[in-house]
Amino acid sequence: MRSGSNDSREGRMPHVDRIAEPWGTRTPYGAGEPWPVRVDSFLEPGVHAQDVDRWVQSATILHSNGDGLDIAVKGGRVVGVRGRAEDRVNHGRLGPKDLYGWQAVNAPDRLVRPLVRQNGRLVETDWDTAMERVAVRARELLDEQGPSAIGFYTTGQLFLEEYYTLALIAHGGIGTNHLDGNTRLCTATAAAALKESFGCDGQPGSYTDVDHADVIALYGHNVAETQTVLWTRILDRLAGPNPPALVCVDPRETPVARAATVHLANRPGTNVALMNGLLHEIIANGWIDERYLRDHVVGFEELRKRVHDFPVEEAARICGVPPDALREAARLIGTAQRLLSTVLQGFYQAHQATAAAVQVNNIHLVRGMLGRPGCGVLQMNGQPTAQNTRECGADGDLPGFRNWSNDAHVRDLARVWNVDPMDIPHYAPPTHAMQMFRYAEEGSIRFLYVTGTNPAVSLPELDRIRSILAQEQLFLVVQDIFLSETAQLADVVLPAATWAEKTGTFTNADRTVHLSDKAVEPPGEARPDLDIFLDLAHRLDLRDKDGAPLVKWSDPEGAFEAWKECSRGRPCDYSGLSYARLRGSGGIQWPCDAGRPGGTERLYAEGRFWSAPGYCEDYGRDLVTGAPLSDTEYKALNPDGRAIIKAAEYVPPHEQAGGEFPFWLTTGRTLYHFHTRTKTARAPQLQRAAPEPWVEMSPEDASREGFAEGDLLEIATARGAVRARLRVTAMRDGVIFLPFHYGYWDLPGGRGPGAGAGRAANELTITDWDPVSKQPIFKTAAARVSLAEVCPGTPSRAPTTTASRPVSPEVPETAGGPDAQAEEALS
Repeated sequence: MRSGSNDSREGRMPHVDRIAEPWGTRTPYGAGEPWPVRVDSFLEPGVHAQDVDRWVQSATILHSNGDGLDIAVKGGRVVGVRGRAEDRVNHGRLGPKDLYGWQAVNAPDRLVRPLVRQNGRLVETDWDTAMERVAVRARELLDEQGPSAIGFYTTGQLFLEEYYTLALIAHGGIGTNHLDGNTRLCTATAAAALKESFGCDGQPGSYTDVDHADVIALYGHNVAETQTVLWTRILDRLAGPNPPALVCVDPRETPVARAATVHLANRPGTNVALMNGLLHEIIANGWIDERYLRDHVVGFEELRKRVHDFPVEEAARICGVPPDALREAARLIGTAQRLLSTVLQGFYQAHQATAAAVQVNNIHLVRGMLGRPGCGVLQMNGQPTAQNTRECGADGDLPGFRNWSNDAHVRDLARVWNVDPMDIPHYAPPTHAMQMFRYAEEGSIRFLYVTGTNPAVSLPELDRIRSILAQEQLFLVVQDIFLSETAQLADVVLPAATWAEKTGTFTNADRTVHLSDKAVEPPGEARPDLDIFLDLAHRLDLRDKDGAPLVKWSDPEGAFEAWKECSRGRPCDYSGLSYARLRGSGGIQWPCDAGRPGGTERLYAEGRFWSAPGYCEDYGRDLVTGAPLSDTEYKALNPDGRAIIKAAEYVPPHEQAGGEFPFWLTTGRTLYHFHTRTKTARAPQLQRAAPEPWVEMSPEDASREGFAEGDLLEIATARGAVRARLRVTAMRDGVIFLPFHYGYWDLPGGRGPGAGAGRAANELTITDWDPVSKQPIFKTAAARVSLAEVCPGTPSRAPTTTASRPVSPEVPETAGGPDAQAEEALS
C-alpha cells in the first residue's frame, strides 16, 4: 500500500502525499451528523496488506490525540499501521507522525543491553549487574539521608500500568515526595486550571463536541500541527454545511489562524488582558446565563468587578490587536449556541499560565456552556499519556485524583496500598520538576531516576541543566530506548521496550482509554518499563505494613486491575473497564463504573461538579502568588460543591524585551517532530520534512534588519546563543520563533556532535515557572538577532545586529509594562 494512502467505505481514494498534505482528503459533514469514516494506512515499501501476518490493536503515541490504529506485523517485525475505522477518536484517520513515526521501533541504534559507567565511559553489562548497582546506591542513600535523597523524573509516553507502579514505589514504598514528569512541561497548567475552576482534574468536553459546536475558540492551540487528526475533524466541519466559526489566539499565522473567522495575534505576555477584555464584553452585553450562575457557580461578582477595568479599547491597546477584531471575537463567543474551547501551550508555557487558562473556563461558566453536545472545554495535553501521569500520581499528585492535603484521602490511599498513612508523603505539595533539579543542584537529591525523557534538551536554561545532570554527586539512572543526550550523562542506562513491544493502556486528552497489545518482541535484552520497575521494587525489598510485597502484581493486566480498585469511587473511575472490554473496542471514556458501563462522554452535566470540599482533588491557589488555600478557605468559597469563578489580575512578566534584547523569543513544536526527536528523527519521511531548526521572523522585522530568507541568524538571550536559518513568515512584529526539538547529536547513532545539530532552543529560555501549575515558561524570553551568514546565492551584506534596535513603538507604556508571555500556539 502506498505511503499515506486513504481508504474509505465508498472505495479507494486517490493517493495523497501526507507530508505535503498532512490532513489528507476532506470528508465534509454537518452539525449533528456523525463524522464519516476515512481509513489511513502506511506499510513499508514492498509490503502489501495481504502480506501482513497479523494486525494488533493499539493507538498512537506521538501526540495526545489518542488515534486508534492497528499495528501490522510480518515476520516478527512491525511493518506498518492502519487507522481503526471504529475508533471514536479518529474514525480511521492518522496523521503524519502516526503514519511514519512507528519506524523508530526498528531503528538499528536501539539500546539492547544495559550500560554502566566505568572509568568515565559507558560500557555494556548484564541486567543483574546494572540493577544491583541501582538498588545498592538507592539503599545507601536511604540509609544515609532518607527518602529526600531519591527523585524520579518520568515521561508522558509510558502506559497507565507503569505510571501506577512507579507511583506506588516512589510514594508508598520509598516515601519520597520527589516524583514528577516531563508532563510538567506540557500539561501541568491544564490540570491546575481544571482544579481551580472545578475542584478536580478531568476534561469537561469531548472530541465529539466538534460535531455539534457552532463556534470553536482555540487559545494558544495550533491544533493543525499538534493534533492533526482533530484538525482534520474541524476541517471536515468547515467543508460541510453550517460550518462553525473559528476564533484563534496566536501571534503566528498558523494554518488555524488562516482558517479562522477572527484571528487575534495579541502581543506576547497579554493573555490575561485579552481574556479580561473578552469577558468584559460578554458581561457588558448580557451574554451570560443568570440562572446557571445562580444555581451552579460562585465568584461571579468578583469577576465582574475585575474585568470592569478592561473594556475592549483598553484590552486591545494592551494586547496590540484591533478593537473591532476583539469585539467581534467576543460577539461570536458570547452569542454562540454551542461553544467549544480548546487551550494549549500558547497559554500553558507562558507568563500567568494558569490565570489565563482559568479565564477560558470562566467564559464557559458565565455562559453555562458545559455538559451538553458542542458545549465544552478541552484544556489539552501535549503528550500521549499525560492524562495518565495525573490520574496515577506519576506527576507527584496522589493517585485517583486524591487530595494530598486531605487526611481522609491519604488514609484511603493507605488502605488501598496497605501501608501506614504516615508512609505516604503529604507534609507539603509534591515537588515539581524544576524544584527537583534545583535540589539536585544543591546536593539534596543525590539519586535521580529518569524514564523515557530527555531533559538535557527539553528543560529550560540547558547549560545549567546539563551541568546538574553531570555532577559527580548525582547518581543518574536513565531508562530509555535510545542513547539520548541525557543517557550519555548517566551512571546506569537501562534499555527499555517501546510501544508495540509491550501491553498496556493509555488515556488521551478527552478521557478515552485505549488498550495497546504487544505486537513484537523487544530487541536484544530490552525490557518493558513495568518489568524494570517490578525488578527495582523486588531488589529494594519494598513491603506493605503486613510484611507482604508492596507491589502485588507481576504483569500489565494485574497492574490494571489494581488501578481499578485505586480509582473506584474517584472522579477518574476505571472500575467498569477491563482488558476484555477494551480489546476490540473503539475506546471508552472514563468515568466508567457500574452505573456508567459505557463510559461518560461529557462531565458536569446539569451543573454537577466534583468540587465538594470532602471530595475535591485540590483546594486551589491564589492565581497571582500561587499560595495554596486551606480547607477552611476553600469551604468558604465553595458551598454545596459548585464551580468556582476566579478572576485574575493582569501583571507584567519578570523578563521584558527592550534595550540589548529587543525581540520576544517564543519556542514550540513542528508538525513533523515530537519532543526531542528521539523517535521522529528516525522516521525518514518526518526527518526529511524538518531536518534542522529554523527561526521565524515577520517580513517587516526582516526587512528592517536587512535579513533575507535563508540567512543564517544568531539568536541570543542573556543565557546563550543559537544559530538557525531564517524563514520569513506572518509572525507578529517584534516576535521570533524557534522550534525546541533540535539537540546536539547526529541521528541515527547519537554518538557525537553533528554538522547542523548546533545548540538547542531551550539554551535561551528562562528558569521561571507559573506560580500555580509550576509549569516552566518557554514562551517569553528577551532576545537579540544578528546576521551570521548570508544565504548562499544571495548578494553579500554587512552583518547587522539588533542590539541597538529600539523596542517596537507599538508596545504600550502602561503601568506594569508589556507582558512577556508568548502566545505561540504550538505544543
